[in-house]
Amino acid sequence: MNYLQYIYFTLVGLGVFLSFLRILFGPTSADRVAALDTLNVVLTGTIVFLALIFKNGLYLDIALVYGLLSFVETVVIARNLEGKK
Repeated sequence: MNYLQYIYFTLVGLGVFLSFLRILFGPTSADRVAALDTLNVVLTGTIVFLALIFKNGLYLDIALVYGLLSFVETVVIARNLEGKK
């Protein structure tokens, strides 16, 4: 790994840590859902970056499925918070 990859993973780790803090200590439920969605986007981007590093297209399929599932998760939680069924 070169130094750019170390910098990338350090910044991603910081982003994941800050998202976890917002999920744990967010003042409202909407803040927690937004932090969870941010965490999912960061992790999807990391999976795509791993596909680039390992030169394996299977990771792109995994990132696509993870992105779709995280979108559905966010919609379900948001609808639950609104009280709709």
